[in-house]
Amino acid sequence: MAVARLEGMAISKSTRQVSTHASTRKGGARAVRVPDSAALVRFAETLKLRSLARATQDEYLRFVRKLAAHHGGDPSGLDEAQVRAHLLHLKEARHYSPSSMRTAVAAMRAFFGRHLGLDWKLFDLVRSPSAKKLPVVLTREEVARFFSVLREPRFKTVFRLIYACGLRIGEAARLEVRDLREPGRLHLRETKGNKERYVPLPEAMRDELRAWWKTHRHPKWIFPGVGRGWKDQSINSGPARTAALAKLAHAVEPMGVGSIGHCLRLARAEARLPQGMVVHTLRHSYATHLLDAGVNIRLISAYLGHSSLETTMIYLHLTAVNESHAREAVARLLDPNG
Repeated sequence: MAVARLEGMAISKSTRQVSTHASTRKGGARAVRVPDSAALVRFAETLKLRSLARATQDEYLRFVRKLAAHHGGDPSGLDEAQVRAHLLHLKEARHYSPSSMRTAVAAMRAFFGRHLGLDWKLFDLVRSPSAKKLPVVLTREEVARFFSVLREPRFKTVFRLIYACGLRIGEAARLEVRDLREPGRLHLRETKGNKERYVPLPEAMRDELRAWWKTHRHPKWIFPGVGRGWKDQSINSGPARTAALAKLAHAVEPMGVGSIGHCLRLARAEARLPQGMVVHTLRHSYATHLLDAGVNIRLISAYLGHSSLETTMIYLHLTAVNESHAREAVARLLDPNG
């Protein structure tokens, strides 16, 4: 795929990978992007000076470039009514999701408000709330069934890591050798919000990670990218597998999150698990199972890297143990002899 084509695509904030979601895909995008105007060049510099996460910078620039392409010129000359019409176009004609709309508004606010200094009321008026849905959570038996159908070691190891440590998909894919240096815990760098955190690392999981790394010994990544053609090779055993693993030592990027998601969909079907299961479901299950085991919710919040305890509170609705205790307490409210 050409570099020019990639520049027009959405970049996920959490994984730093190209997004293929329908709400962010560029329908009918030009193969070659028009050079940035002077205002956009300066905007890019402003974003760097604000020390925003790289993925956030890419997203903001993408949305402002989309605005410039829509109007065929320098976006700095647009007025509030034109930007309002553009946001309405994204919502009504392009059917952007609430999450994508919030990012679009944030990008416009950063460009016209912070960068150009325009005091527009528009950005305070736009609201794109997401529906509050409880996430899918697997039982321990379902998690075990999922692991049992995984045959490729790199996928089995990365999925077990995500569940054992409650990681986001990008955090697992980008894990580095240096992140395993401290016994008993995993060091996660440049996570969501550009933050770092430590999470407990079970010794058994540490052994699995070491065993997988020893098959390729990449100097940086635990899960190096396999590159093109991996699916076309017969790598179950023998010389072909040895040659394929040897290539991993020279990979130039970590494992792609797309391949992880693709593997999950195949394994989910084989294990006959809920249709709503995604990679993030393992993280939800991790938190819920820790709550079931009596781990303090504040500790769980820290392990997950949540900025607010309120975000973690959703798991209180999902734990079977809490539900069972609540039902027992409700049953005792009315004395049978009363």
